[in-house]
Amino acid sequence: MIFRYDPEIGKKFPSLFTSLVLIRDLPENIDLTDQIAHLHGDALCRLAGGSESEILAIRAWRAAFSAMGLKPTQYRCASEALLRRLRKDGDLPTLNPVVDACNATSAALAVPVAAFDLDRIAGNLTVRYATGAETYSTFGGSIEHPNPGEVVFADDAGVAHARRWTNRQSAASAVSPDTQRVLVVIEGLHDEAEADVVAARDTLSELFTEAGAVVRKGILRSGVGHFQPEEEDI
Repeated sequence: MIFRYDPEIGKKFPSLFTSLVLIRDLPENIDLTDQIAHLHGDALCRLAGGSESEILAIRAWRAAFSAMGLKPTQYRCASEALLRRLRKDGDLPTLNPVVDACNATSAALAVPVAAFDLDRIAGNLTVRYATGAETYSTFGGSIEHPNPGEVVFADDAGVAHARRWTNRQSAASAVSPDTQRVLVVIEGLHDEAEADVVAARDTLSELFTEAGAVVRKGILRSGVGHFQPEEEDI
């Protein structure tokens, strides 16, 4: 499996910086409650300075969504949606330790963090413009087709594992308690994206390493190159 960007994505968004984390051999009954609570506290401190829409990292994604023809207040990047929910509710929903840790890190660093069950992806995973023929599984059980030209995470079988880039992931590769291998993709577009994205990557890497999992990291600049699990990761 190779993770990569279509070259046209990097050309249109040259400030794109991406970190990747591959997590495997997660121990059973992993407990990250304290670490997640600490990250929620960091996110709430970030919000104490103003609305999530004022954060530079969020403003960069809003600009990108506008450039893609999307209304930023209708379609929010994942980190903005999480911060908005945290500001309104004071907490984030609990799903499972891996997803909860990724969501908490996304809110704390204000960068989108996507977690995919690697064993539910067919072949390679490419961030590219949709043709309209891809299939997307909602969490409600229905099937959608992304709009032509929409940025999606698509595998070799034409399954869209995320719609509108960092807006919404698919049920097709959602991480569950039975997941054996997780690919985490962390992205930023703002001027300080490298520092924030790497900080998110290192936070998750340290958290899962200390929990007893096997972790490997990678980075991509401007959508150039690819990330490929090594033989021992498969």
